[in-house]
Amino acid sequence: MQHTFEISKELENILTELIITCTNQAIKSQYIVSKEWLSLSEAAKYAGVSNNTLVKFRNMGLKVCEIDGIKRVSRKEINRFLEDYSL
Repeated sequence: MQHTFEISKELENILTELIITCTNQAIKSQYIVSKEWLSLSEAAKYAGVSNNTLVKFRNMGLKVCEIDGIKRVSRKEINRFLEDYSL
């Protein structure tokens, strides 16, 4: 049995914007997950922490690569660090 229903143009526009926003967020998340080397802000997002907490992690031993002022963190290093501090 198939049901049909009508929605207003306003609701259609809201739903369209919501779908576009969610799709863009998913694409950005996948982009970060697929990169091996992350910027510090990407690394914080990947680890699910704030930028300040990432600084604390660095002070606790998270290894950061720095070349000519450019800082990058590998996903493997973030995973290793979090594993080391897991209970």
